Amino acid sequence: MAMKRGWVEVVCGPMYSGKSEELLRRIRRALIARQKVQVFKHGIDDRYSIDSLVSHDGRKVETIPVKNSKEIFDHLDNPAVLVIDEVQFFDDGIIEVTEELINRGIRVIAAGLDRDFKADPFGPMSGLLALAEKVDKITAICVKCGKAAAYTQRIVDGVPAKKDDPIVMVGAKNSYEARCRDCYQLA
Repeated sequence: MAMKRGWVEVVCGPMYSGKSEELLRRIRRALIARQKVQVFKHGIDDRYSIDSLVSHDGRKVETIPVKNSKEIFDHLDNPAVLVIDEVQFFDDGIIEVTEELINRGIRVIAAGLDRDFKADPFGPMSGLLALAEKVDKITAICVKCGKAAAYTQRIVDGVPAKKDDPIVMVGAKNSYEARCRDCYQLA
């Protein structure tokens, strides 16, 4: 008899779209189903907590912070569901790690920004989107006009960031805004 394989679900969108809230909802449902869940995030994300997945509204669940994708294997404890938050911060090896996890029969749920502040694919996200069986791309609300926002606008000193600014800059409301296509701009 063939071994049962897992699958990959990706939740993506701009900042403030509710990705962490959706992860928390899926975690809660897996726990109700009495499935063992492990939650990981990249150690670079220390905005609200070093060892918790925290939504912007303050709900949280404990996580295991790791420095790179391979480190996930050091902490595996036979989960049925493995959740990865802020997956865009991981190295490209996260795709291979995810494939190994699904080959072991694990359901992998990854969430992150699909595009960086320049509107380019962010880190390994395009590879994970191609690997996924299920993708939920969610939008935020544009802070300028109220339309559906699919872009993350980085703000530096009150103005949009420049193209040559570094890609990774961990921040929250003081540094980023959700914007629609019409209101998004790059200096």
